[in-house]
Amino acid sequence: MPFAPESKLSGINYTGFIKDCEYSRKFTVDAPEENERLFLRFGAVNYEATVYVNGEYVGVHRGGYTSFGFDVTDKVRGGENELRVKVHNDVTENVPTGKQSARPESFGCFYTRVTGIWQPVWLERTPVNYIESLKFYPDIEGCAVKAELVCEGEGEAEIAVTYDGRLVGEAKGYVKYRRAFDIKLGEKHLWEIGNGRLYDVTVRYCGDEVKSYFGLRQAGYDGMKFMLNGKSVFQRLSLDQGYYPDGLYTAPDDESMRRDVELGLRLGFNGARLHQKVFDPRFLYHCDRAGYLVWGEFPSWGVDYENLSALGTLVGEWTEAVERDFNHPSIITWCPLNETWESLKDARKVRDVRFVDAVYAVTKALDGTRPCVDVSGGFHGHKTDLYDFHDYLDPETLEKHLRALEENDEIIVDKVYAPDFAEESDLRYEKGLPVNVSEYGGVSYATSTDNGWGYRRCGGEKEYVDCYVKLTSMLLKSKKLSGFCFTQLYDVEQEQNGLYTYDRKPKFGEAAEKRIRECNLAKAAIED
Repeated sequence: MPFAPESKLSGINYTGFIKDCEYSRKFTVDAPEENERLFLRFGAVNYEATVYVNGEYVGVHRGGYTSFGFDVTDKVRGGENELRVKVHNDVTENVPTGKQSARPESFGCFYTRVTGIWQPVWLERTPVNYIESLKFYPDIEGCAVKAELVCEGEGEAEIAVTYDGRLVGEAKGYVKYRRAFDIKLGEKHLWEIGNGRLYDVTVRYCGDEVKSYFGLRQAGYDGMKFMLNGKSVFQRLSLDQGYYPDGLYTAPDDESMRRDVELGLRLGFNGARLHQKVFDPRFLYHCDRAGYLVWGEFPSWGVDYENLSALGTLVGEWTEAVERDFNHPSIITWCPLNETWESLKDARKVRDVRFVDAVYAVTKALDGTRPCVDVSGGFHGHKTDLYDFHDYLDPETLEKHLRALEENDEIIVDKVYAPDFAEESDLRYEKGLPVNVSEYGGVSYATSTDNGWGYRRCGGEKEYVDCYVKLTSMLLKSKKLSGFCFTQLYDVEQEQNGLYTYDRKPKFGEAAEKRIRECNLAKAAIED
C-alpha cells in the first residue's frame, strides 16, 4: 500500500500542492478462467482516480474517502500486466476535503493535504455469480438477525452464524439477485460498551465465500436519553481526527489504529467522534471489538453549502460511506455535515437550508436504524434526530448555556442558528429533542517549543486538568444532555489541544490522568 506523497512514510514527503499525479506498477496474475471474474479494488484514493490496465481505460471514481472497484476480467492477461492510476486532487475546488489545508502551509485546525492512494489496493477473484453485499439487521428482543444478501446472478446460498466458534444460527435458500434471511440465534450475547461481543458469519453462494460479523445491539433515543440495548448511556466521546505524524491519513500499521482506541478507553472515554474523515474500516473493526461507541462522520468541509451545486457530489460519496460501514455496531450516530456556517470566503453568504435537509433525508433513507444529527454544531435544518452545539468558551459561559437548556429548554449558543439575514427564525430548538455538546474543551497545552495552537491556552498541567474536570463535571451534571465530545484525544500538527501528543505520548503524569479518568467515569445525571 503506498502512502500519500505528502507523508514521510511515502519516502517523498513533499507537502506542496499536488493537483495531479500518476501511479504506475507492474503486476503478475493468472488469467481468469471462463467461470471467473477479476476485480481491482481500491480502499481510498483522494480525490479523482482514473484507472487504466494495460493501457485500456477501466473507469473513474470521484471521492477521496470511500472504497471502489472495477471488473478487469477482460482487461488483464495471464502473466505480467501494467496498472496506471491518474489522480486529480485540488483542495480549492468545490469538493469534500475535510481538514486538508487550502493554503500552502498547515494553520489553525487545517492540516497537511493527502493526495492519491492512501488505503490498500488489491485484486479479488470471484466466480461469475458472486456475493455483492451483505447487510445485518440485529434484533435483540427476538434474539435474531436478518441478513440481507445481494448477489450477482442466482443460485443457492448458505449462511452460518457462529459465536466463539460455536454454531448458533444458520439459513439456506435460493437467491435471485437479492434476498433477506431471518436467522434465530441459539445464544444471546449483547454488544455493549467495553464488551464488543461479535458474531462471526460465513456466507457461501455459487462457489463464492464471504466472511463477516455483526454485533447484537440496538441504539437510539428515548426522549432525551441515548439508549443502548434498552439502557440509558451517556456518550463520553473524544474527538479523533485520524491523523498520524508519519502517515497522515494512513496509520503506519494496524497496531497504531488499535492503540488509538485503547488511549481513549484509558482516560475513561467510551467512544469517539471520528472527525472530518471517513475512517479506514480496520479502525472501525477495532472499535467493534472493543465496544467503543463512534459517530461516523463525513469530511464535508471544502464544500460550498450556500448553493446546491455540490450536493450531488457530497451525497454520492456519503452514500458510499454509509453503505460500506452499515454493519459496524460501533457506529451509533451518523454525522454527515459539520459547522455549515457562513461561507469562509464571504460571510454575507449562509448555507442553503435545502442542502442540510437533503443530506439528512438521504441519510435516513439509507439507514433508518441509527440516529442522524443533520449538522454538528449548526446551522441546523428543519429535521434532525438530535440537536447539538459546540462550546469552546470559559466555564462561566458554559454554565450559562447549560442553565438556559435546563430551565427554559433554550439553546442560546452562538452559531447554532443562522443569522437574521437568512430569515430562518422558525428554525429553533424544539423542546424534548436530545441534546449533545459535540465539541468543547480545545484548551491548548503545548509540550513543543512553538507553543502550538488551540481555542484557549492554559499555563500548566494542573491548570489544564482543573479546567477539564470543571467543564466535564458540569456537562455530566446536566439532566438534559445525552453526551459530550471533548476536543481532542491527541494533538494534530500545530493544533496542540490534545490529551496526548501527536505521536500519542502522555502529556500528563499518572495522578493527572487518574483525575481525568475518574471525572469521565462519574455517573451522568441523565443516566439511570
